Amino acid sequence: MMSVSPVDFTWLIGGPQGSGVESGANVFSKVCAEMGYQVFGKREFYSNIKGEHSYFTVRVADKIIHSNVNDVTLMVSFDAETIFRHFDEVASNGGIIYDSELENVDTGKVHTLDAPFKDRLHNFLESKNKPFTIAGVLELAKEKGVKLFPVSFKSILEKLSEEVGNPKLRGLVRMYNVLGVSLSLGLIKMPADSLLNSIDNIFAKKPQIAEINKQAANFSYAHATNNFQDFSYELTGTQKEPGTILVQGFQGTALGKMACGCRMQPYYPITPASDESVFLESNEILEIIDDRPGSTAVVQTEDEICAMGMTIGAALTGTRSATCTSGPGFALMTEMLGWAGINEVPVVITNYQRSGPSTGLPTRHGQDDLLFAVFAGHGDFPKIVYASGDIEESFYDTGNCFNYAEIFQVPVIHMMDKFHASSVITCKRFDPQKISINRGKLLEKVDDGYRRFEFTDDGVSPRSRLGMDNGIFWNTGDESDEYGHISEDPILRVKMMDKRMSRLDLILKEIPQSDQAISFGVEEHTIISWGSAKGPILDAIDMLKKEGILIGFVQLKLMHPFPGEYVSSLLKDVKTIIDIEANHSGQLGKLFKQNVQRDIDYFILKYSGRAMTSTEVYDSLKKIVENKADKREVLMHGA
Repeated sequence: MMSVSPVDFTWLIGGPQGSGVESGANVFSKVCAEMGYQVFGKREFYSNIKGEHSYFTVRVADKIIHSNVNDVTLMVSFDAETIFRHFDEVASNGGIIYDSELENVDTGKVHTLDAPFKDRLHNFLESKNKPFTIAGVLELAKEKGVKLFPVSFKSILEKLSEEVGNPKLRGLVRMYNVLGVSLSLGLIKMPADSLLNSIDNIFAKKPQIAEINKQAANFSYAHATNNFQDFSYELTGTQKEPGTILVQGFQGTALGKMACGCRMQPYYPITPASDESVFLESNEILEIIDDRPGSTAVVQTEDEICAMGMTIGAALTGTRSATCTSGPGFALMTEMLGWAGINEVPVVITNYQRSGPSTGLPTRHGQDDLLFAVFAGHGDFPKIVYASGDIEESFYDTGNCFNYAEIFQVPVIHMMDKFHASSVITCKRFDPQKISINRGKLLEKVDDGYRRFEFTDDGVSPRSRLGMDNGIFWNTGDESDEYGHISEDPILRVKMMDKRMSRLDLILKEIPQSDQAISFGVEEHTIISWGSAKGPILDAIDMLKKEGILIGFVQLKLMHPFPGEYVSSLLKDVKTIIDIEANHSGQLGKLFKQNVQRDIDYFILKYSGRAMTSTEVYDSLKKIVENKADKREVLMHGA
């Protein structure tokens, strides 16, 4: 049976960190994707190993979507904190599945509720004359029009254990996540087969665990279909787009590195970048396409300085090499980044940004590192800073970043972020054939008299590999002559600096303008932005378009060297320029003014550590169009 009315449904699951929230969300997302729906999911969690609040929001639609929205259609909770934190996000015609044994729990018994949130919640409940209990907040939700579906998770496990003759099931609280997912899917009448198939897929290497989970899923699914009534949403399936995959954020860059021939990745663990290296390590040997067999050596080093040094060392052998980090780790890499710059070593640094400064919010989102990346390292040396807007883009951009590094012989900093890393989306299957490999002036043989830093017409010197016959060269952190020997001659110094820095002009000339910035249409009001803000912006623009309001959007990808002339030409007829990004100071706006010599008219910024939703971007843009906005709008949605 196929759904006929438009579907735009948001599901939220929450619980203590370590309770299987992510596993439950993965099952739900996989089921929806298999049934043909488009999926956009996002995980939020505290920076502790276990106990603090974690939640996953999954948006499901029968059209292409790029972001989450504010309103939740159905929430499932097996703990009190999720209800306290998210009850007011559930839409008036939505529903809450919750553990009925929690109704008398008050805020004082939930020790992980931080004081600022508790104070705000108490003030709100007091203003509504409600008790500080789960029953109090659920009563408010019910008055709003939310449907309540109480169920005893403990009783379900007890009945299940009796039915299957397995007494151990009675105490398996860890299975609450599967119960919640199955109750949700039963309520919305998603076919049970798709649920069981997804569990088999996720636990393919653990058949006994898969069987237990399927028993629990069947039982709770039946409970929902038999006992839950009067819910206005059904997701029974839609036509599946061919070639669609479900992919998590860090997999885009990891698969891109495999496909483009990256064969060495040293790294030091740091959130949210580590997942990429772990995924690479678990798939070290992979036949991509016929002409690219091989494996990626992944090495966990003692610190980020070592990781950067090993990446450079591998690149000197002619191996395509990268490292992956976040802001604090990248800070430690900057000294060796300059070494790579002066020695013209092609390396790629994937920077999964998070909220700073210092340790900041270790597991939260931010686009805080743009100016840091552009100006990283002391002294002047050429580098490329390149930003991907979404997960699908990141696969192909990764291939471009390696090509740029080797063609121009510069370090390339590939800007990703926590929003990317913690999202799960449906998109078109990645095509490795679309990733070409261009190794620049990498030599296969070398004649006598080789000069590694030879002056050339385009400023890029032929590159030898370590160990090649006649290809001897010297590297040092000091200025050098064409062979690499240290020199402090003033005339030579100027020539060498000019040679290296001339590549910034070459980069702007050689990288296609379509890879420097992407115009999604230019209107009287036009947005400039970069990175993961792209998705919420596109969805917000689409929402406004349905109301007859046209907003333009130019996505910046090449952040350094900044394509000032090209961007200026795109925006020459624009009256109002709106900068949207996830940092406090509007860092893109600063680069824009520096390079385009034009002021930003409005800033829409978010630096709470939570990712943007299309709803809040839509609301802010509409205020600008109606002349009701402040020059600086700060977005605040998210628990």
